Amino acid sequence: MSYIPEQAAMPPEQRKGKILCCECGTPIEPNPVNMCPACIRLNHRDVTDGIPKQATLHFCSGCERYFQPPSEWVHCALESRELLSLCLKKLKGLNRVKLIDAGFLWTEPHSKRIKIKLTVHAEIAGGAVLEQVFAVEYTVAHQMCDDCHRSEAKDYWKASVQVRQKAENKKTFYYLEQMILKHKAHENTLGIKPIHGGLDFFYATEAHARKMLDFVQSVLPCKYQHSKKLISHDIHSNVYNYKFTYSIEIVPVSKDSIICLPKKLSQQLGGISQVCLVYRVTNTVHLIDPTTGQIGELNSTTYWRYPFGSICNPKQLVEYIVMDIEPIMEKDKKIAPGKGAVSNRHVLADVWVVRASELGINDNPIHTRTHLGHILKPGDSVMGYNIGDSNVNDANFEKLDRNMIPDILLVKKYYGDRVSRKKQRIWKLKRLAEGDAAFDCDANDFHEFLDDLEEDPALRQNVNIFKDATKQISVDNDDKCDETLPRVTLAEMLDDLVIDDVEMEEAD
Repeated sequence: MSYIPEQAAMPPEQRKGKILCCECGTPIEPNPVNMCPACIRLNHRDVTDGIPKQATLHFCSGCERYFQPPSEWVHCALESRELLSLCLKKLKGLNRVKLIDAGFLWTEPHSKRIKIKLTVHAEIAGGAVLEQVFAVEYTVAHQMCDDCHRSEAKDYWKASVQVRQKAENKKTFYYLEQMILKHKAHENTLGIKPIHGGLDFFYATEAHARKMLDFVQSVLPCKYQHSKKLISHDIHSNVYNYKFTYSIEIVPVSKDSIICLPKKLSQQLGGISQVCLVYRVTNTVHLIDPTTGQIGELNSTTYWRYPFGSICNPKQLVEYIVMDIEPIMEKDKKIAPGKGAVSNRHVLADVWVVRASELGINDNPIHTRTHLGHILKPGDSVMGYNIGDSNVNDANFEKLDRNMIPDILLVKKYYGDRVSRKKQRIWKLKRLAEGDAAFDCDANDFHEFLDDLEEDPALRQNVNIFKDATKQISVDNDDKCDETLPRVTLAEMLDDLVIDDVEMEEAD
């Protein structure tokens, strides 16, 4: 064996099994080509030849999706597995090497550049495996996808859903808006336009419009009409291009409205009084007779078979002061045979009230019967309708015996000034159309809807309520919350998702 100075200088345990590189003489571990890594790189080609170091990604800023050839657009978050997979698929020639590792390199978020670091293995002459690390830079180019391009084009939509309610009070409409937001029924819409006191939803296909129609019918009593308009016609292939329109009409009544039922309908509901109060509107219209506590429900089919409107709406409510109240015992209630169901949530009571504007002037209280005996006490304020002095224009109401109609119908307890309630409200609702006159957040109907959510736990079960980050719970002694006011508990509120760009501070 020849003498090797480099190996002789090594300790025996390191010298054992070493050979010299055939090019430079550096002691190395034996390998198929008997060369060190430096000489292998000098004498063999770059294993990344044929793999581009620069590429382009197409991004649609309208829907925030990336283009995946040949024709698909996908949602990918920055530095996500989906985006990394999309970047690797853009590299041609990557299948000639073995990919060991891949990861993102940091780039400025607004630079429109994405960099990834790749580690690959490739087999060279003699069966040796060469590992190489390199980086690929992607340029993010803007390109509008087909869906966004068509939605921006004039008259692209193929189907529309028009939702209307012919009523002065829009609380039922606000309830529908929250139901749409909770169940995300508007995900497939191309656009939402408030118009004529209602909403228009635009869709790319008739199937999406039909889906919205079915949703509205499942949450509110309504009816619809269907129409289509011919846009174009190919006489050679017999292909027709139509635009479809679904016009939905919601029942023209809302919570706290007074209605007068047709006589035949009142008999079908178990002989309930024709003059009733609407105490809730969901997928059915919930009615209650304030003088007997009898309740009834109307579905969409029954309502449109015997249509009726409101004879009094919440804008006509008058404030009264309770002077005395006397609950009616069970033995004193008159229950006629064949009568319908009676509410267990309400308590009948005889109550004597005075109009708030005449308190101290008129000492003669007015007697009436109410279903609010469980929440009223002397001295409370209550809102009601003065039917005796109202000018009612209704065909069913004119046929009634005036002696059987109470002069006053009490609707709900009054909890004080709305400004103070709004100040103590630490929650908010999301909206479909912000800032439009048809859905003005400062509208009186909208604030009445917020009050109804606080007063009716059953109503807010179907509504997503979010914490208002701009308001905090008051802890000052001079600004304590009134415990008697109904309120939404913190357990019923959801945390609103807020995404802020916050710069991280470097550690000292």
